[in-house]
Amino acid sequence: MDWWDELWLNEGFATWVGWHAVDHLHPDWQVWAQFVNEGMEAAFRLDGIRASHPIHVPVRDALDVNQIFDSISYLKGCSAIRMLANHLGVETFLKGVSNYLKAHAYGNAKTTALWNALGEASGKNVTELMHPWISKIGHPVLTVAEERGQISVKQSRFLSTGDVKPEDDTTTWWVPLGLEGKKDHAGIASLSLTTKEDTIRDVDEDFYKLNSGATGFYRVNYPPERLAKLSNQLDKLSTEDKISIIGSTADLAFAGNGTTPALLTFLEGFGKENHTLVWRQVLDSIGGVKSVFGEDESIKKALDKFTLKLIDEKVKEVGWEFPEGEDYLTGILRKEIIGVAVACGHPAVTEEALKRFNIWVENPEAGSIPAPLRVAIWRAAIMKEPARTVEILKKEWFNTKSIDGKLLSLSVLGTVKDAELLTKEVIPFNFNESPPSNAVPAGDMHVLGGSVASNVIGRPLQWQFMQDNWDAVITKLGNPVVVDRYMKLSLGSFTNVSAVDEIEKFMADKDTSSFNRTLETVKDKIRGRAAYRERDSEKLKEWLSAHGYA
Repeated sequence: MDWWDELWLNEGFATWVGWHAVDHLHPDWQVWAQFVNEGMEAAFRLDGIRASHPIHVPVRDALDVNQIFDSISYLKGCSAIRMLANHLGVETFLKGVSNYLKAHAYGNAKTTALWNALGEASGKNVTELMHPWISKIGHPVLTVAEERGQISVKQSRFLSTGDVKPEDDTTTWWVPLGLEGKKDHAGIASLSLTTKEDTIRDVDEDFYKLNSGATGFYRVNYPPERLAKLSNQLDKLSTEDKISIIGSTADLAFAGNGTTPALLTFLEGFGKENHTLVWRQVLDSIGGVKSVFGEDESIKKALDKFTLKLIDEKVKEVGWEFPEGEDYLTGILRKEIIGVAVACGHPAVTEEALKRFNIWVENPEAGSIPAPLRVAIWRAAIMKEPARTVEILKKEWFNTKSIDGKLLSLSVLGTVKDAELLTKEVIPFNFNESPPSNAVPAGDMHVLGGSVASNVIGRPLQWQFMQDNWDAVITKLGNPVVVDRYMKLSLGSFTNVSAVDEIEKFMADKDTSSFNRTLETVKDKIRGRAAYRERDSEKLKEWLSAHGYA
């Protein structure tokens, strides 16, 4: 890369190559579905915030560099590359990349050089196609309206806060539509949207979908009736399609383009789903709803009941053992289902988890816990016996030789619901304020900090501790990259606008130069969560009650 504003060219492309290589070696792993679930969703979350930044971002100050090593440079960059490679054809794309690498071997290059090489290989004006994706903030949502035998598609910028202003919506993206269901075309029609709005004729009224395979980096807002119909046509959707539509529906509910009841109604159809990554997206979406509305205990309990009903069959299927030779996706599903069952208070699963925890405590070697189930089993214990389990997990943190074991113990410590334990034993443990000293390395502090921030009880306690001990907090965190990461994870979970006012007031006389970009995204995130909570709380309560969950 020629300069830091070309960071995405290095990291976004490297990310794409990594996923592509694994897919080539192990197509049975279905890694692109995993990328849609993990990578694209993470990129969407940051890119949907007004204070986000373009993939190609001007860097004028060295401190800016630390703040652009994020989901935009890596994951949105990868998503843009994936979208283009799919449009050009992977072979053509790689031919262009090969020419680009040969032309610039042992030297630096700019994004325009890659576009030129790809344009020569494909015969298409790649610069024109990709310029808005790289140089402009955000991504579009396509709003679909249906008429007899045709659909109209309108693109506009998606903002998670839902308050899109005219000055926010000046970009017209090239959008590969990936339309399946055009009457005169078998398979996927190669159509693109290059204007703000267009009409597509001869569309199958029974079934159609946009963004087939989730290769495009955009959201789709289907009419409610179409979304309901798709929930009964899941057999016609690929794994990537299901993940993408769930993600879109959740994001649109958050922003106010859709509703939480519409999301939950759609998710009700997934009880018999078999694919691990679809289940992960389903559970992530429910978890996102719970993270916003869970401060209301009645909503939390009703959402737990909804979740337990949804996973009931899977709980019986997954079991507790990891047989030799089992494919890794099945193991991930077991981990996800048992973890959620514990978090939602499934009686039989919780009982078994506690039994296994006590066996492990008595004899850690003979009663060893399978690595994927440590969090679920430890969490069951910390819910049942918080004081005892906090002490045990602290000892585990000090004694384990496993690096991931240390991180997992930190993540579970942050879930304890006892305010006194959080104040005296957990939060200070992150900042050397509780014996023994030098507890958690600065590079790991975001794990415990993020876990506490996700805890309704812990969130305000941690923020108060940070305010009371600001100099010590910054000193302990040290490196600007570490400071930035910690602020992002510890402050972004509030669900009330007053938290934004508190943060702004407190930070007014502080040196925030190493995390000023992140601070703006945090405040935008809080505003979005607060607006979502205010807008959908009553609708959600009504739906949960009407469907027998409350």
